[in-house]
Amino acid sequence: MKKWKLSIIMLIALSMVLAACGQSKDKEESNGDSKKTSLYDKVKEDGELLIGTEGTYPPFTFHDESGKLTGFDVEIAREVAKRLGVEAKFQETQWDAMFEGLNSKRFDMIANQVGIREDREKKYDFSKPYIESSAVVVVSKDNKDVKSFEDIKGLTSAQSLTSNYRDIAEKNGAKIQGVEGLSQSIQLLEQGRVDVTVNDKISILDYLKKQPNAKVKIAAEAEDAGQSGFMFRKGNDKLVEEVNKALEEMKEDGTYKEISEKWFGEDVSPK
Repeated sequence: MKKWKLSIIMLIALSMVLAACGQSKDKEESNGDSKKTSLYDKVKEDGELLIGTEGTYPPFTFHDESGKLTGFDVEIAREVAKRLGVEAKFQETQWDAMFEGLNSKRFDMIANQVGIREDREKKYDFSKPYIESSAVVVVSKDNKDVKSFEDIKGLTSAQSLTSNYRDIAEKNGAKIQGVEGLSQSIQLLEQGRVDVTVNDKISILDYLKKQPNAKVKIAAEAEDAGQSGFMFRKGNDKLVEEVNKALEEMKEDGTYKEISEKWFGEDVSPK
């Protein structure tokens, strides 16, 4: 009788061990499948790349007169998606909600002139920079005296009071005339009411593209430039790699330059 009971106990114990092993194996296989299914694989399988953007930030991402979403970032992102063999699907949101949208997996990447900064690189991955811009000094077309940032010392500079470009102007010794934005700065320059304005190069190029008869010019450009890239959640190396490959191909075959010159009149790729 005792032997019989012992055999029953041993059979039950063996069954429990085998069941546990089976569950462990199932878990390992499940984990293995999840590792194999990367975000890049999902994008390819779904046939679409979900892209977060504002849609209210010209000339980078905005709606034209017909209501179509367009802009430099939009065109670059569409071309990248095309080269990945998928469709670009944009999801518009406000800037302050965009990062959370990426965190919650509403988007696969963000295309919205996101500056590549050390604090952001700790939390997110970036593509290689696809655009860079620096601070520039803008003067009237007939000004031949200002050729560097040092030359604006003692001059009056039209600046938005909350802008970091105001800080640059002050640092170089300029007197500040407060304005509401770039258009007003240019207007005061053309009227001779201020001597200079310090602003973002890309913004100036966009303005001059739209207003080719503006009587102003870029007189000096800062050596250091800020760079922007597409932003991703960490851990999606394959997708970042393929996006970088697409960007490189666009630069090599001239597509990037074509899009850049369309929007800014020159190549704005990182040097």
